[in-house]
Amino acid sequence: MKNRLVRFDWAMKKLLRNKANFEILEGFLSELIKQDVKIEKILESQNNKSDFDDKQNRVELLAETDIKELIFIKLQTEYQYDYFYRLAYEASKLTTYNIVSGFNYDKVKKAVSINIVYFDLGHDEDYIYKETTEFKGIHTVDQKNNIKDIEQVSDIVPEYYILKVNEFDNIVKNTLDEWIYFLKNSEIKSEFSAKGLKKAEEELNVLKLSKEDLAAYERYIDDWRVGESSIKTAFFEGRIDAVSKAKGKKEIKIAIALEMLKDGEPEDKIRKYTGLTDNEIIELKKNHNE
Repeated sequence: MKNRLVRFDWAMKKLLRNKANFEILEGFLSELIKQDVKIEKILESQNNKSDFDDKQNRVELLAETDIKELIFIKLQTEYQYDYFYRLAYEASKLTTYNIVSGFNYDKVKKAVSINIVYFDLGHDEDYIYKETTEFKGIHTVDQKNNIKDIEQVSDIVPEYYILKVNEFDNIVKNTLDEWIYFLKNSEIKSEFSAKGLKKAEEELNVLKLSKEDLAAYERYIDDWRVGESSIKTAFFEGRIDAVSKAKGKKEIKIAIALEMLKDGEPEDKIRKYTGLTDNEIIELKKNHNE
């Protein structure tokens, strides 16, 4: 029987802030950033409180590494139309986190913004995105600087990652994919070997929760399910309003599927929201493209 593991978002709220569990976060960050990450401490900030409202659709955690870099991890399940604006704003705040009045600008430390999203964020096909800033000559490709402590400017400006979990096809090709699989399915397969996952399997087991934590987790899952249901209901209502002239249950499903095809939605999502078969969707897609 497979171990039942808690969702990663709830673990971020309750379990991963404990220093004894830093190994889990360190493993995840090391696999993503492709270098060993050692967390020195979890920083308390406005959005980093352990009593953060369980009904929120996002969790935020701010960590400081042993080399004083700031890593901001945000996990969000509900769509936000101005998400990229907020991403830029939060990274800007991180850049000034260490600056106190009277100190020089060289106190600025690199900020890494890691965004784990469980909703559609554009229609690109990949599920992991990375953004870094580089300064290059317009006429030449050199990028030299005279700053003694850094090799290039990208070593101090913010770095961004976006993990579009729902876009992952559950085909595991490497150790980072093992983490994405866990983020999507709350499951760790026996053959997985990514850093931090073994510790995660041990510590995030539902059976290890105290009675109080188990009750809190079950409430959180209930709230999450209600939220997901509300999102789907709003989605369906919006689609049905757009095709209100359609007659019959089957016709409405087909009309919704056609609207989703027009918006470029993937087939698996159309199947999920309409209940149509793969063959029916393929046929609709074929007719839509003709």
